[in-house]
Amino acid sequence: MDDVPFWQRTTLEEMSPAEWESLCDGCGRCCLNKLEDWDTGEIAWTNIACRLLDGTSCRCSDYHNRQAEVPDCIGLTPQTVRALTWLPPTCGYRLVAEGRDLYWWHPLVSGDPDSVHAAGISVRGRTVSERDINLDDFEDHIVEWPEEEPAGEEGKKAG
Repeated sequence: MDDVPFWQRTTLEEMSPAEWESLCDGCGRCCLNKLEDWDTGEIAWTNIACRLLDGTSCRCSDYHNRQAEVPDCIGLTPQTVRALTWLPPTCGYRLVAEGRDLYWWHPLVSGDPDSVHAAGISVRGRTVSERDINLDDFEDHIVEWPEEEPAGEEGKKAG
């Protein structure tokens, strides 16, 4: 039983705070601004990063205060993970909630926090900061790559 990784034997609700936090692969995709069509609810991804996203590490620069600093930042809980339709398909929280395994490049699988960047999954080098973009210009930054799953050998799940 100990050979089975915690994310395969533990529900999101049962995870310790450390286990929960470790499910984040550090890709930064959830920190991209998204546009929602008010009529259809359809989500369009942009390459515009939250002002708190560190473009090099792909981590929040003020994680503990992020919701006070960015009021529309949504904190992830087991309930929100299951309810949010826009979590990237590669998101560790989403994968575990759906009963799927983590990808090989997830730091919990690879043992390397940089593997998400090496695999080309993270937003590193692909974004602009919301500080530099006028709200009226957000539609000019719509992209599709954040909602895509990796293809081929590179995308295979662990174990």
